[in-house]
Amino acid sequence: MPEGFIQSVSTSSDVAAEALRGLTALRKTLPPKLFYDETGCALFGAITALPEYYPTRAETGILRARAADIAARIEPGCALIEYGASDESKAAILLDHLDADAYIPIDIAHDALNALTRRMRWTHRAITVHPIAADFLAPVRLPKSIRAMPKLGFFPGSTIGNLDHDQAIRFLAMVRETLGQGASLLIGVDLEKSPDILIPAYDDAQGTTAAFNLNILQRLNREADADFDTALFTHHAIWNDQAKRIEMHLQSRIAQTIHLAGRPIRFQAGETIHTENSHKFSIPAFQTLAQKAGWHSTTTWTDPDNLFSVHLLT
Repeated sequence: MPEGFIQSVSTSSDVAAEALRGLTALRKTLPPKLFYDETGCALFGAITALPEYYPTRAETGILRARAADIAARIEPGCALIEYGASDESKAAILLDHLDADAYIPIDIAHDALNALTRRMRWTHRAITVHPIAADFLAPVRLPKSIRAMPKLGFFPGSTIGNLDHDQAIRFLAMVRETLGQGASLLIGVDLEKSPDILIPAYDDAQGTTAAFNLNILQRLNREADADFDTALFTHHAIWNDQAKRIEMHLQSRIAQTIHLAGRPIRFQAGETIHTENSHKFSIPAFQTLAQKAGWHSTTTWTDPDNLFSVHLLT
């Protein structure tokens, strides 16, 4: 671990427990945070560069175009607290414009967080980096050294869309409590659009997203004493119009029984493991969601094609 404030990390027993909870449910699920081992982080990095995957390009474009405008709204000497910070590229755009004294990246993928911290201590030497390896959906204790600083929370990538409605409200309320009175939150939110754009973004022609999805089973083989044959599962991305979300599933090709941490888990042919949701929003719908968690939307920016939005909340 690099020097800094490290809160908690996942163990193999945690991974097995999380997986068993989901795979023994009536409808099988796995939590998206299990995607992000070292291989998963690398695959997701490759996804963000795919021609079909618009969110990263659109959000990065907004941040580059509006970073100075964002910085003008934030008090000097601030701390930037990024939730889900396995890569610092978006935070670096902000830090090049903010008058910031500290950067607190929070992520469950501690290997990626370690590498990020080493890079930031080379490229942004004037900023103190306090890495926190933790599940950001749980309460996070910030370092004492930044508690008196003005705080800007940062939650990019439309990761908020991975949460259902009630989870999203709970998370945003928790962030508000963690950051404290007078803080701001900058959050990326993917917008509603045609499934003709959405489906390829989550089921690309090169199969990178399929490899990313299937890697969650390989991780369970490595870390949770599982025996998945990934050739017997296929990746599916579907648009759920009623829920306004993309769903990612792994579908069993055949009837089969796998084992995980000594437990047998049976699959029928065609049965799926629901691995991720990615909700899409209209701007008013997200503003209403944020308001329910105690936040007020002060400014919203979009890219020229209105694919993506970035909201500054207070």
